[in-house]
Amino acid sequence: MLQTPSQTVGPYFAYGLTPEQYLYDFKSLSNNELAKPLDEANVVTVVGKVFDGNGDVIPDAMIEIWDTQHQRFGRFGTGTDPQNRFIFHTFKPTSVDGQAPHLSVIVFMRGQLIHSYTRIYFEDEAELNAQDEILNAVPTDRRNTLIASKNAVGYEFNIYMQGENETVFFEI
Repeated sequence: MLQTPSQTVGPYFAYGLTPEQYLYDFKSLSNNELAKPLDEANVVTVVGKVFDGNGDVIPDAMIEIWDTQHQRFGRFGTGTDPQNRFIFHTFKPTSVDGQAPHLSVIVFMRGQLIHSYTRIYFEDEAELNAQDEILNAVPTDRRNTLIASKNAVGYEFNIYMQGENETVFFEI
């Protein structure tokens, strides 16, 4: 039997999944622009970093997001940003089927054989967040790990793989 990508630790991420971002000469199937920030109304920017258990930035994680409402998918590797951030330009989702607006997130990184799943909720949606069934299944003292902070540019959402601020991850 051959190994699958989830069973190996690559350097295949950059070449196979985000080639343009890493200056390879072929097109990516997906990138970090789910919407054009200058061409569309209601486009937000979501920026963040991925941290390890010691609080150090992980410089080469890959983040994928899925916007269920708008049926849009994006992918970004943190290794080409000078600050090792992920950056997404997307439409801010609204409530769908009674759920609070959110983006689904998958984290890939070295040393992790199975990717991690989480969500990004938005702090300025407090009323809808309070009614969200999945968010309310998370212990109260951990919910803040799923909520992006609003700032002048858009939203900030940091992912902590371990430690005191560990992000809540979901089994799928």
